[in-house]
Amino acid sequence: MPTSKPLEGKVAVVAGATRGAGRGIACMLGEAGATVLCTARSVRGRLSTPGRPETIDDTAQMVSELGGTGIAMRVDHTAPEEVRRLFARVASEHGRLDILVNNVNGDDLYEWKPFWKLSLDNGFLSVERGVNSHLITTHAALSLMLKKNGGLIVGITDQGGGTFFYGFVKQSVMRIAELLAPELIPHGITAVSLTPGFLRSEAVLERFGVTESNWRDAIKKDPFFAGSETPFYVGRAVAALAADPRVILKTGSLLSSWELAEEYGFTDIDGARPNVSRVFAPLIDERWEKIVERVRREFETHGIAPNSILELDRTNLTLRARLSPAEPPRWLKEVVGPPGAVYGDPDQIAAAFYKRFVQLR
Repeated sequence: MPTSKPLEGKVAVVAGATRGAGRGIACMLGEAGATVLCTARSVRGRLSTPGRPETIDDTAQMVSELGGTGIAMRVDHTAPEEVRRLFARVASEHGRLDILVNNVNGDDLYEWKPFWKLSLDNGFLSVERGVNSHLITTHAALSLMLKKNGGLIVGITDQGGGTFFYGFVKQSVMRIAELLAPELIPHGITAVSLTPGFLRSEAVLERFGVTESNWRDAIKKDPFFAGSETPFYVGRAVAALAADPRVILKTGSLLSSWELAEEYGFTDIDGARPNVSRVFAPLIDERWEKIVERVRREFETHGIAPNSILELDRTNLTLRARLSPAEPPRWLKEVVGPPGAVYGDPDQIAAAFYKRFVQLR
């Protein structure tokens, strides 16, 4: 545990601090000496997520044990009045707000299906939790930050893609930071979005049947586990940002835990410095070659010379097929993306791409 307390005297609110990245961030802000208000809906005796035992009371206790001051407050961040009461308490009891982390999400609601098969009710609820809550909380928090002419706002996101509502929510978090940045620069307030890598959250460890002590056993099931990180790694990323006097130079940016570890020199709590992108790259190369081979074979099977119509972009993991010889050309384009390249079935990707080509040609 670091002996210095660069955030001593600072006040933070971590919205969505029950478990996962939120808990890790709250704890590492505490490790750096901050007072951390841990907010969410799950408290002892009143759990909000079926099947999950974690509470903000537990998180606040961990913050204090690590050297900070942890305070638990039950807040529904989709309810503006509850959020206003939170910041009224922050103003009354602490008189300042230095750090806001928006980590509330609807990840438990996502369905990994095509858009037309998704539940709109679930989708809209995920937007309410993962986008509206960030807007409501940031709007209420800014009154305190504007008074002190400074502060850091961090939106936790995921640059890895996913199905429609997952991607919509995560991209919206990034855009919130981009759009807030120019408005807040004159007031000395920084707004960024931050993505963890492959996070070994409580739920992920359980899903793979491992614990933090034997997590490497899961590499056999998913090779990306080799580059995984604890929730405390992204926590140290937030703590490093909050302690950086020049952090405003990053405002509006999408940042990552592994890139910030390289820049600021921190490690995960086990002393490692995981970088999921280094694990992704060779695996994606291998899988992309298989996808390309299957796509070319699919077109050849139907008597179409692939070299005449296909453009296969490894850099952007994109498939393109020319739909007609006329100029200007019409193209069918499909972004496979890292999740599709890694977890998708090459034969299914190729067959679906060819089917769309035939339908649109």
